Amino acid sequence: MGPSYAAFSIAEHRIRLARARELLKGAGLSGCISVAPEHLYYFGGYDSWVSVNSPQALIFSVTDAEPTIVLRDVDLALARETSWVGDLRNYRLMADDVSALIASITREKGIGGRIGVELQSYALPYALGRALAASLAPFEIADVTDLLGSLRIVKSKSEITFLRMAAVYARIGLDAARRNLRPGITEIALAAAVESAMRGAGSDYWSIPTELASGVRSVGGHAMPRNRVIESGDLVHVEFAGVERRYHATALQTFAAGEPHPRAREIYDLARLSLREGVKAVRPGVPVADIEEASLVPLRRAGLDGAALMRFGYGIGIAYPPIWLEPLQISRGSSQVMQVGMVFVLHSCLQLLEEGIGVILGGTYTLTERGVEMLVGAGDTALEVL
Repeated sequence: MGPSYAAFSIAEHRIRLARARELLKGAGLSGCISVAPEHLYYFGGYDSWVSVNSPQALIFSVTDAEPTIVLRDVDLALARETSWVGDLRNYRLMADDVSALIASITREKGIGGRIGVELQSYALPYALGRALAASLAPFEIADVTDLLGSLRIVKSKSEITFLRMAAVYARIGLDAARRNLRPGITEIALAAAVESAMRGAGSDYWSIPTELASGVRSVGGHAMPRNRVIESGDLVHVEFAGVERRYHATALQTFAAGEPHPRAREIYDLARLSLREGVKAVRPGVPVADIEEASLVPLRRAGLDGAALMRFGYGIGIAYPPIWLEPLQISRGSSQVMQVGMVFVLHSCLQLLEEGIGVILGGTYTLTERGVEMLVGAGDTALEVL
């Protein structure tokens, strides 16, 4: 009998771990000290956000030996209820040397030479990284952030099931925004209605706060809601995620609270055309850079490509605070290629700072054998005036 709150079967976790071991071995590594919470969950089933303030690690070699999880003593019950890993080692915060404990377990497993660690993870602050490197000396630490992350880019059937449920919650959030948006409501009150609806429906907590801005604030790409009263004619854009078993589906939409200025409609329609052209370019085998280039064509014709400040898209799936982005980057400068089974956010974002007009629309999509399917979001739709 597995853990009471396990999201996946032990067999699926072991298959993932076997794939990770093959990649590590191919990179000349003897093992891994994984500190990123999304990987502790993906490989070990351990569901916990506390890596932001309490070091945690999944330690495994490239052999078939059983892995070990290192965690703070107060969180032992969290691992027992979600993780299949039997070897759990705990420490007391402010009393035990976590880096020394991790290093001793690493040596116990016969891991040496070059050892993989996600050096780009927010769960590895500089001080902890230095202490870990000192404890592991003379062994070498190699960055495996992208290597391990690459295993999560194409989703399994069970992962897609969770993502579809997350999209259900996000649609409930969008419906709540439609019901509650009106001139006179504050941004914070509108965000509260969205969040309450999703949580009430059963959504897990999200990794990024609800982004919501109105009127002249709509040019803020990552704006948090404030006590600003929404006025008649304001554009109001929202971005938030529904979550199921840590899998995120992001909803994006710009509404109008009453009839907007003609210029605002013009910018919205341009963003919509940009999104449409980018989505049309998504196919298996297509370089991600080509997708963003396609989205920019109508903007260049209008002389507004400089207003598209965000990447056109990014991968999404497992996430813990403070981010929900995955390694897939649908942007110029990336050499990645689209594959069936990927799940990703696509968005057209135009920010005209001097005019006080900002528009964002798009959503969460998956690439199937039949083509691109939108899971949730505004997508290619006319401006809704509420």
